[in-house]
Amino acid sequence: MSDFNWAQLLNPEFYITMSIGGVQIGLWIVLFIVFAETGLFAGFFLPGDSLLFLAGIYSRDLIENFIFLESDMVNVTLLSILVGVAGILGNMMGYWFGAKGGYYLYKKEDSFWFKKKYLIQSKDFFERFGGKAIIFARFLPIVRTFAPIVAGIVTMDKKKFMFFNIVSSFLWSFVLIFSGHYLYGMFLEKYDIDLKEHIEVIVIGIIIISTLPVFIKFFKKTPKQE
Repeated sequence: MSDFNWAQLLNPEFYITMSIGGVQIGLWIVLFIVFAETGLFAGFFLPGDSLLFLAGIYSRDLIENFIFLESDMVNVTLLSILVGVAGILGNMMGYWFGAKGGYYLYKKEDSFWFKKKYLIQSKDFFERFGGKAIIFARFLPIVRTFAPIVAGIVTMDKKKFMFFNIVSSFLWSFVLIFSGHYLYGMFLEKYDIDLKEHIEVIVIGIIIISTLPVFIKFFKKTPKQE
């Protein structure tokens, strides 16, 4: 860690390949980050979508220190399930905090860790799409951090919330992790292109694709009502 650079905190590959004393802890870091995005409200700067896509690329390295089976499909599925569970628990924490401390959040001053405008934007998003916002939000940076909090603030029915929470978490984890894993294999086999050598391009591309809808939805001027 002597050559550590703070910019690495924005690089998902840094977390995936992290080790302590020669022991790989990437899997646990990935699970913690997924939980923290909604459970600890840190999603506005943590590399969520790109982290899961890269987790798919590095799935063998991540899972073999936990449990490794001969079936490639089983290993990727297990990784996706673990990430999905972490996402479910994070959303549950966010919902609980919203239900208990929603009023506090609206009065809280802005800081590096918290921006009130994100909470307001997520509330507008939630009001527009209802329960489905929990699913849509999983694929939108920033919004996924505050969507479960807003669900708690508006006292969304717990059973309904858990349904959308479970569906969205597993959908998000399986789509991104499987995409990363099998696209890596396809590019390597058919085109002799190792995606691990183009991580920066992949991360930038995913950030642009995932944040574009946010800018369209929240920064587009809406017509004034008479």
